[in-house]
Amino acid sequence: MPNKGAKLRALIDKGEHFVCGDTYSAITGRIVEYVGFPAAYLGGHACSAFHYAVPDNGVYSQVEQIEQASRIANVMQIPLIADADTLGETVADAYHFTRRYIQQGIAGFHVEDERNPKHSKHVNGLWSIEDQQARIDAARRAQRDSGQDFVIIARCDELYSNEMGGGGTGSMEEAIKRGHAYAEAGADALFYPPGRDHVPGLVKAFGSKIPVATMGFSAPGTGFNMMTGGWVTAAANHLKMAREIMETGQAASANFNFPEKYELIDHPLYDGLISEWADKTGRKSRPNHAP
Repeated sequence: MPNKGAKLRALIDKGEHFVCGDTYSAITGRIVEYVGFPAAYLGGHACSAFHYAVPDNGVYSQVEQIEQASRIANVMQIPLIADADTLGETVADAYHFTRRYIQQGIAGFHVEDERNPKHSKHVNGLWSIEDQQARIDAARRAQRDSGQDFVIIARCDELYSNEMGGGGTGSMEEAIKRGHAYAEAGADALFYPPGRDHVPGLVKAFGSKIPVATMGFSAPGTGFNMMTGGWVTAAANHLKMAREIMETGQAASANFNFPEKYELIDHPLYDGLISEWADKTGRKSRPNHAP
């Protein structure tokens, strides 16, 4: 039976564009699988904000991301892609964390080339091409040593310029150069934030050599789209509900139930186990469970 990494690779190799459903918790992982997405995506910003209430600017660790990614991956049958940030500070970190991701059943990740602290007030720039190649190579070595398949997506922030809050210079020539170098180091796909305007040029530059992924939108010629942003919707709705309760004493906008709720948390399975146990041991059972 193929592992999750092999499932994800098969999706990519099929050559048909697909969307990875946005997830940031175990229940949202179940939801994206339930509605039919072939794969799921866990963003670093989504996870750091939702589970730890901290920004994704270098303070959020890979240990924390792996912990949450594991919880999600292990309640789904579809493969999960995780945001692995910079994979730590050294090639030893890159090897160690890649091995941890594989051990926890994650199918793949993207690793970026912006220096820490990233996405912050610090003007940091990108790792050298050689340094980023070494990180990708260390990750690939960890995958080979594990004996399992694992998809490595190289995130290049060259087009995420300083003026936009990133670490790049905005040079398309440099972005393409880095993409080729990352592919040579062992990357399976490339990802270039932050927008869609540059995507056609990137697709043309790499052709069939290596797929280009996007985040939050689909574009012609790309391999797949990693959706994110659901945590913002959830947090905004919770904030609205909390304010309603605080101001009026009731939550007019709240939704305390929906038809799929119990199925998504395997309630029928556990109800069945408890009913069987009650019958076999002469205990009483009831036709309904507590809401």
